[in-house]
This record gives sequence, C-alpha cells and structure tokens, in this order.
Amino acid sequence: MAKVISEKSVESSEVKMVEIKYMRTMQDASGNDVEVLDYMESRTVDEAIEDAEARKASLEAKVVEVDAELVDLKAIKDA
Repeated sequence: MAKVISEKSVESSEVKMVEIKYMRTMQDASGNDVEVLDYMESRTVDEAIEDAEARKASLEAKVVEVDAELVDLKAIKDA
C-alpha cells in the first residue's frame, strides 16, 4: 500500500502536523490500474517519525532472522 505524506497546515499551532494518505491500486471498469484513497490520517510529525523508526527496527530484526535462516538452509544444501 503506497503512502502520500505531506505537511498539513495548522493555524495558530507550533506543532507540525503531517497528513498521510494510504493509497490502494484498483482496476477500473476498463481494466486500467487506478490509485484510490483507502484512508487518511493526520498526526504530529514527531509521532509519525517515532512510528516509522519503530517499523524500521522491526523490519531490520526480521532481516536478521531471514539471514540466519538462509545460512541454515545453505548449510543443509551444501552438506
């Protein structure tokens, strides 16, 4: 699912906000791919950064697990 992230204007506030649009690819009646808005959320930029960093750490941990799995599988293949 693609995301479109943009700064959101908030009057009389010193907190920066972002608007995150979650897009989905669907097919129209002609069979052409079109991007449609699935849902949208507004968050502080600090919250969005924290969540992105948490997702990154989780994905990096999964990469380490997959690397270990590959080592085991290759060892079995080469045995």
